[in-house]
Amino acid sequence: MPEAAAPAGGTLRGAGVSPGVGAGPVRVVAAAVPEPPAGARHGGDAEAERAAALAALEAVAADLEARAARAEEVGNAEGRDVLNAQALMARDPGLADGVAAKIGEGTAAARAVYEAFGAYRDMLAGAGEYLAARVADLDDIRDRAVARLLGVPVPGVPESDEPFVLVARDLAPADTAVLDPAKVVAFVTLEGGPTSHTAILARTMGVPAVVACPGCTDLPEGTRVLVDGAAGTVRVDPSDDEVRAAQDAAAARASIIASAAGPGGTKDGHPVPLLANIGGPQDVEAAVANGAEGVGLYRTEFLFLDRATPPSAAEQEEAYRKVLEAFPKGKVVVRTLDAGADKPLAFLPPPGDEPNPALGERGLRMLRRHPEVLEAQLGALSRAAEGLTARLEVMAPMVTDAEEAAFFARACRDAGIAHPGVMIEVPAAALRARDLAAEVEFFSLGTNDLTQYACAADRQIGGLAHLQDPWRPAVLDLVALAAGAAAEAGRSCGVCGEAGGDPALACVLVGLGATSLSMSAPSLPLVRAALARHTFDQCREAAQAALGARTAQAAREAARALLPGLAELGL
Repeated sequence: MPEAAAPAGGTLRGAGVSPGVGAGPVRVVAAAVPEPPAGARHGGDAEAERAAALAALEAVAADLEARAARAEEVGNAEGRDVLNAQALMARDPGLADGVAAKIGEGTAAARAVYEAFGAYRDMLAGAGEYLAARVADLDDIRDRAVARLLGVPVPGVPESDEPFVLVARDLAPADTAVLDPAKVVAFVTLEGGPTSHTAILARTMGVPAVVACPGCTDLPEGTRVLVDGAAGTVRVDPSDDEVRAAQDAAAARASIIASAAGPGGTKDGHPVPLLANIGGPQDVEAAVANGAEGVGLYRTEFLFLDRATPPSAAEQEEAYRKVLEAFPKGKVVVRTLDAGADKPLAFLPPPGDEPNPALGERGLRMLRRHPEVLEAQLGALSRAAEGLTARLEVMAPMVTDAEEAAFFARACRDAGIAHPGVMIEVPAAALRARDLAAEVEFFSLGTNDLTQYACAADRQIGGLAHLQDPWRPAVLDLVALAAGAAAEAGRSCGVCGEAGGDPALACVLVGLGATSLSMSAPSLPLVRAALARHTFDQCREAAQAALGARTAQAAREAARALLPGLAELGL
């Protein structure tokens, strides 16, 4: 259960996902659309019911496209793309077929829409962090269609004549993409994470945001709050002096961050390349603008989603080449298709029912069942890199042991790819990293999945949030093991999970032996500034202090006590 809202003068804490500070009265997003009653039946005219359901979905799609156009008018290209993608979801033929089938069985239109979305929702909820964050988008489309069919108000952002702090359980892209930054001074949500669209759009708009903030939805409408999107705090009823001090600190922090240009590294010159996590060529501009030295995680699955057949060799080559061309002096680390049980694709049928898909056949496990897909992707990558100066590195997800690592390395070299690697996200791989290091050229630590699997805690279950913290000493132990094995073998060991985007944890990861850090592009400047304010020895001391702690919070506090430069950044 969420904790009660903080009293006047108190502070709520969440995850800061977009830096800056904003102060103003709370405005709460309207209540959710009610779930249509289970077992609701229509009156017998299935055709009329089907027409009503499809009309509602089309109306939602048209509204989303109109919002996309408005987002483009205000220069929010990311918001435009998100909304257009949502419109495509609303018009998905498979969804329409699912609705029609349920109506044909007698289910009322609103309930049929609700249930048809359920299958898609379950699929994404069990997927990796980036895709799971799209569940909120799917819920938003569903609720907008159901609201039309039930004749109830569609949830949305309240109107206000004065600047305000927007508070919600979660925020839909349809609302956030067309917000006026002059009116919305900050976002605060009960749910969400670093890769949710709330976080992504907040960073794009330059609006401070705190997510996963217990108690925020209990704040009374109109309560004045001060939001610090870097520190992840929400101060209730702050004084004018507190607001001014926070604004001054944020301005000083922005100036410091802006001055920390150039390659990533510690204060004493230990190099730490800072790379970007991307989903395709459309993300390159933001990566370059934020000073990315290359790409540490290219999620290629976005080329393959929502298709009945794999993308052609030419289509793959074009997408890969555009990214490689953007970093002629850097490296681009590509993850091969991470699909399978929890992210089923029409052309990669699962082997059968899997009661726990997160532990099923995904990533390299699935590609070994369909070697033609892996061979085609590796071939396209090899051809895309021909004649270019960027260093192409290719890694496999969900690798468990040395035999799998060796298989993947052979497949890469057979395709003409010289630099094969593996992701370390399965605890068994971290524990026996020395064996894997003998087979490949590099490791990349996927801290999102590594934390989930190490703690046996599904990151989509809010009640287990305390177990999904990469600061947990057991997770740091696994990081240290993998990084140590890589160093002994003369291999590089980067981090591509969102843990690398936490400025304090970034210093600790470097101290544990991470040789590069990759993260969402907007996180790069603050991490660069944090590293530049600490020596390599300070990072190692902070890492050892964190390893010596017994809890995630104690690890965080122990490390921060040895990282004095964080205070200069107001963190």
